[in-house]
Amino acid sequence: MNSVQATTKAARSRPGERIMAAINRDPLTAPHRTRNDALLAVAWAVLATAMALLGGKDVRPDALGWTLLLAAHVPLVWRRRRPLLVLLVAMVCIAPYHALENNHAAPIFATMVVLYTIAATGTVRRTLLTGAAVLGVTLILNALTNPDGTVELLRISGWVFAFLFCGIDVRYYRRYVAAIVERAERAERTREEEARRRVAEERLRIARDLHDLLAHSITLIGVQTSVAAHVLAADPERLNREAIAKSLDDIAGTCRTARGELRTTLELLREQGAVGEARGPLPGLDGVPDLVAAARLAGARVASEVRVREAPPAVGAAAYRIVQEALTNVVRHAGPEPAVRVELYEEQGALRVSVTDDGSCPAPRAPVPGYGLVGMRERARSVGGTLDAGPGDEGGFRVSAVLPVGTDGGGQR
Repeated sequence: MNSVQATTKAARSRPGERIMAAINRDPLTAPHRTRNDALLAVAWAVLATAMALLGGKDVRPDALGWTLLLAAHVPLVWRRRRPLLVLLVAMVCIAPYHALENNHAAPIFATMVVLYTIAATGTVRRTLLTGAAVLGVTLILNALTNPDGTVELLRISGWVFAFLFCGIDVRYYRRYVAAIVERAERAERTREEEARRRVAEERLRIARDLHDLLAHSITLIGVQTSVAAHVLAADPERLNREAIAKSLDDIAGTCRTARGELRTTLELLREQGAVGEARGPLPGLDGVPDLVAAARLAGARVASEVRVREAPPAVGAAAYRIVQEALTNVVRHAGPEPAVRVELYEEQGALRVSVTDDGSCPAPRAPVPGYGLVGMRERARSVGGTLDAGPGDEGGFRVSAVLPVGTDGGGQR
């Protein structure tokens, strides 16, 4: 589809644009270069024939002269592949042509085309050496055939230098255009890679949010449902309606909170604007007491200490999610009525988060595959922080994070 559009656009372009496009193309990789060079060789041979016929009869080529003149144009078909070899073959034909006192103007354009090709496709050093060699041969031939033709020598030298410097100029111009095109393509690739990176980061962020939200909410609902079931089964004859009602109210409150956060996340997924432009309110440090209260309702004995005045939004959101996931893991794995200590304080320019439980579960906890610890570490890294998780100093399990407060993590959630 793109190639068809490009072809249509090229077909509709103005002649001047076509000429500039041909100049800007690399001559070594241009399409149909052999066919075009064959047509050029025929055109130059026709032009050389016309110039030879229009000259005086005394300098008009004879049969050998015509043969040498036309033979000098044949190598032009391969001028882009082997420009130096083509020049050598052309000079082998042109040198005796001039020595036979034929029309000296006829083969000029063939020679100049080869010189231009050498300058446009090679280095400056090779171009200058080739020009010096051509001028040396020309000087020798002129000295042998026309010792008094100083003006003619200057004219030929001027043409040689003109075509050489024209080729050098075109070569540098093509390199300049190629560099501009390469920079534009690199910038376009960079923009596309940046867009893909931002989309990937946003998908990862939403996945972390959904994991934290669903894992926390479902765990609390499961615990609260177990409490209600236990109350119903413990003493059916003396039913504690208040305890059952409180458990059901706790379940309903957890569902309402989860539904609100889930709605915010889904609204982000439906957002049609640029990634990250419209986001719901970030959870922050002010939500930590609610997490502690929910963990207490689930049966955990939580002691919390928050000694932080304020934190950047992204840092506060990361701390909130880390505490949420850590408390969820405690409620899920630490056994009945675990003792938990939650600490948040600022020290040496960083927000430090610590969640430690007493490890009161009756059997050793086997590691369960999941994304909890991975998600917490990603939360910490998203704001330039670090997170450690493992057995505590006095048993149990400990999660500790260090989150720099000098940056908001680029606004990531």
